[in-house]
Amino acid sequence: MDQAPGSPQEPRDAQGPPTCYRHPDRETGITCTRCERPICPECMISASVGFQCPECVRGGSGTGHSPAATQPRTLAGGTIAQDPRLLTKIILAINLLVFVAVRVRGDSLLSDLVLIGEWPPHPFVPTEGVADGQTYRLVTSMFTHQEIWHIAFNMLGLWWLGGPLEAALGRARYLTLYMLSGLGGSALTYLLEDASKASLGASGAIFGLLGATAVLMRRLNYDMRPVIALLALNLLFTFTWSGIAWQAHVGGLIAGVAIAYGMVHAPRERRALVQWGTCAVVFVVIVVTVVLRTAQLT
Repeated sequence: MDQAPGSPQEPRDAQGPPTCYRHPDRETGITCTRCERPICPECMISASVGFQCPECVRGGSGTGHSPAATQPRTLAGGTIAQDPRLLTKIILAINLLVFVAVRVRGDSLLSDLVLIGEWPPHPFVPTEGVADGQTYRLVTSMFTHQEIWHIAFNMLGLWWLGGPLEAALGRARYLTLYMLSGLGGSALTYLLEDASKASLGASGAIFGLLGATAVLMRRLNYDMRPVIALLALNLLFTFTWSGIAWQAHVGGLIAGVAIAYGMVHAPRERRALVQWGTCAVVFVVIVVTVVLRTAQLT
């Protein structure tokens, strides 16, 4: 018997997992609590119980509920945006602009942006940096690259991981995740790396996104094998390739996992408290780490 397009009983491939009714190329294990259609993280909207699809939310807008109750929300409670990759595009553009500026200005600009100090770094010779009050380097180093291969790998990671996370978390939560992951990587590098070695790159933030992706996939009951394999491969490169600041990768990964866990597992009735409380704890740990290391160096 024929069925209306978009109905809950749309035929599925019996041999494979269900796919989002709006994005047939995306496998998902989540269904709308009202119509039972499969929905992906970009389409799922938080409801009082479970998640609903955009059609059911729009259909329920005239049932007497308040606008706040029917406002579309992401998995983590954020507002659904028309362009779910807007922040990812902006962050990518900032990295590219800084890269072009570095190519034009050379080492003089790098020396002002890298985490520790002068570029190229002078072995065993401490240079000016965060310990001298230039705390802005904890942020600027996150957006600075020197080699083409370095920015290429990081921006590919940002594009692949950032878009789905931005759609699932919402812009404010996604930006907080990205910045705190990058700062976590900078803080651990500052704590453990030799004071004469400069550090730069978005790798800490990207590892934070990778860790957050693993947490999100686990929350949605997706197949974890692809992300575990990707994480293992990246950690292998981290600890076997020379010239890589493993501290930035590990620091970003830890921060990203902690923040994402608080965001996607926060109970609905205390969502804001748990989510922003988790972010505050991570930020305090970063600040304490920087303060302790600065005290050692001064």
